[in-house]
Amino acid sequence: MKPTTETYSELVQAYDAFNLALFDGKLPGCLITLQREKHTCGYFSSARFAHVNGDLTDEIAINPSFFAVTPIIEIMQTLVHEMVHLWQYHFGTPGRGRYHNKEWGDKMEDIGLMPSSTGKPGGSKTGDRIADFAIEDGLFLQACKDLMTQSFRFSWYDRFPDERIVKSGQNSEACHLENMPPAATRITAHSPNSQVQVRISDTQPQVPSKQTRMKYTCSCGINIWAKPGIRVRCCECNGEFT
Repeated sequence: MKPTTETYSELVQAYDAFNLALFDGKLPGCLITLQREKHTCGYFSSARFAHVNGDLTDEIAINPSFFAVTPIIEIMQTLVHEMVHLWQYHFGTPGRGRYHNKEWGDKMEDIGLMPSSTGKPGGSKTGDRIADFAIEDGLFLQACKDLMTQSFRFSWYDRFPDERIVKSGQNSEACHLENMPPAATRITAHSPNSQVQVRISDTQPQVPSKQTRMKYTCSCGINIWAKPGIRVRCCECNGEFT
């Protein structure tokens, strides 16, 4: 049993399938990571990793805490959402900082995902925090169906997801799409040959301390942390950190 190999093989299989079906196979490879980043299902970071030979590659991070408590289609939405950011970085014009601009939104719609600030119909299509939902009969859903016919699955689940993640997963828009239940409807994840108990973490949320530093990002993906309200420019791209 090689859990790391199995998990990343499944992620690469999904990436390659969506790259071919939705982007004509034009996206370059990237480094997919699993990150328990708070308040996010995933993120994209351009040119984040460097090879010893000098080559650079982008990062797409997926939050594994959602694997056991959301429909697999929503995990795929997160992956493809970040793949569109990767597409825009290489072939388009990304918005400043975290801003999801119209070009990004148009590409999302083209491949079958509707951008929405609420994750539901009627939300804003542009902004700093934009979720999405699958468009009925769109390319994304068709690509998902094709992937599922290959007996695709995520074999490993986080057994101790935070209670807030369980609630958000079971109330997600994808849970109501074609009546698809969460992967852990009774906080229990099932595999074909075994039953894996998924327990809700009883960790109490910490009281946030007074923020003394903020994260700023420039257009080339470099991050810095500084006091709120500061104005700084990047020496690499001459863009302002936001």
